[in-house]
Amino acid sequence: MTDGWVYRRPDDEDRAAARSTPPAVAPASHWWSDALNDPWRDPHSPATLTPPVERTHEPSPEPLAEPDHTRRRTLWTVAGAAVLAGLLAGVLGGAMGVRFSDDPVTVRSVLGAPGSSPVQRAPDSLAAVARMVLPSVVTVRVPVDGSVSLGSGFVVTSSGYVVTNDHVVSGGSGVATVIFDDGSTSPAKLVGSDPESDVAVLQIQGKHQVTPAVLGDSDTVAVGDAVVAVGSPLALRGTVTAGIVSALDRPIATAADNGTTRYYAAIQTDAAVNHGNSGGPLVDAAGQVVGINAVIKSMAGSEDSAGNIGLAFAIPINHARRVADEIIAEGRAHRTVIGAELEDSFRGPAGGVKLGQVVSLGPAAEAGMRTGDVVVAYGGHVVSEPTDLIALVRKAAPGDVVKVTYKRGSTRHDTSVTLVADAD
Repeated sequence: MTDGWVYRRPDDEDRAAARSTPPAVAPASHWWSDALNDPWRDPHSPATLTPPVERTHEPSPEPLAEPDHTRRRTLWTVAGAAVLAGLLAGVLGGAMGVRFSDDPVTVRSVLGAPGSSPVQRAPDSLAAVARMVLPSVVTVRVPVDGSVSLGSGFVVTSSGYVVTNDHVVSGGSGVATVIFDDGSTSPAKLVGSDPESDVAVLQIQGKHQVTPAVLGDSDTVAVGDAVVAVGSPLALRGTVTAGIVSALDRPIATAADNGTTRYYAAIQTDAAVNHGNSGGPLVDAAGQVVGINAVIKSMAGSEDSAGNIGLAFAIPINHARRVADEIIAEGRAHRTVIGAELEDSFRGPAGGVKLGQVVSLGPAAEAGMRTGDVVVAYGGHVVSEPTDLIALVRKAAPGDVVKVTYKRGSTRHDTSVTLVADAD
């Protein structure tokens, strides 16, 4: 290992000469001039000291100046102010551009764009049913005593006939306005109505493209079937609510404004129905009309404050269709009758409806029934109130044959009654 000097191992002669000749002692000087006393070299290796090379004069380097901290802070301050001014100018310029530009500004959402795949709905979905029925449903406005009666209705023919409730148009002058689902309007005139069945028919005046609703068969409706109510509850046009059929042939009797009583065996539903739904359609899952929304039950103290509690009733479309056909053909409808008066005060221990006077040669008399007989079942339905029997009779069409069970004393009898239309 060396310190950078060239190292050569001495031979024997050199060692002998070195031993015979004492070294000359040099005057004391700097340690590096006394090579013989250098502890880092071989004392037997020759060394030659050469005088240092005289160096020419070189200019001294410039002294380093202390940094000017005050000047540096000033430069940073100026630069920051310039950047801030630029940012403010950009923001103000952009705001003024948005304010005064005629071009709409597109805001880029950070939440991502909506999916590009269209929603595929089943043909029998509620959305498909609503899309099918809504073009046929109208809002009905009728001037009544300085105010406006508002309800719903639906187009039933391409010639512009509209079916609604009698209580929607009663009290008016026979002139109405119908509002279609697209917001367009048309005048309509009253063709006729039947207060006892609560069915009325309007006809749209003038030329207007209409979409008739598809009428179903209410006799095929079953409890639990899905149904949709469409109309203008509380003047909210085009409202769709859904529910199920919760009961069938529910006897309904309500008082009409002219003093008569309306009777029908209703389809009960829990679909939300409110004021303004009256006259609108109740449709099945295929979009076919199975009833006309007419009555709601409520816990409210008055009819005006009544609202939906899940108990609504619709006139079966088979009943309404027969009445509407008669109104269009003759201007009025005929009631279906059994040919007997009923005793309202009778309350038998086992229920039933007691017959008062039986019309001679009427349907009941022809079937063998007499005054005082108690009808306990009609068409497979147990009856216990006069309202029950009247509503079920009104539901049938003249000429229908219905099985009736009655009691005469303690004897039970079964018979078939052929119903007829009233003579009025």
